Amino acid sequence: MTETDPARVALRFVNEINRHDVAALLAMISPDHVFVDSRGQELRGRERLEAAWTAYFAMFPDYRVVIDDRFSTGPVVGLFGTASATFRAPDGSLPPEHRWRIPAAWKAVVRDGRIERWQVFADNEPVQRIVSAARGPGVPAPS
Repeated sequence: MTETDPARVALRFVNEINRHDVAALLAMISPDHVFVDSRGQELRGRERLEAAWTAYFAMFPDYRVVIDDRFSTGPVVGLFGTASATFRAPDGSLPPEHRWRIPAAWKAVVRDGRIERWQVFADNEPVQRIVSAARGPGVPAPS
């Protein structure tokens, strides 16, 4: 039986993020899924989402979301907590100075047991500073 409780679906999605299971994430999204990053940029389409999640987990191989609080109203779920990771250096190492942890919030819209919209709210400037410093001058950070 497919889980339809929006809060449980959203928390299961977080669990799959923490497991870095791209196939499970794709299985949980609706056909018209929209991912909205912290800059407000939207990403649609399974292939694009698969590539984006795969690249993100490669850049931040220990990426983790911790949920401290949540609420839901109908299909909308608000999740509040922290995101943390270490940016992988060009040599593949995970130096401690590349580690970050930021407060974050997520908005999930769940329909028929699937994530229709996943939106991230976070100040990613600390992450961007680490990535920029690690890549060196003149090398663009990921968008």
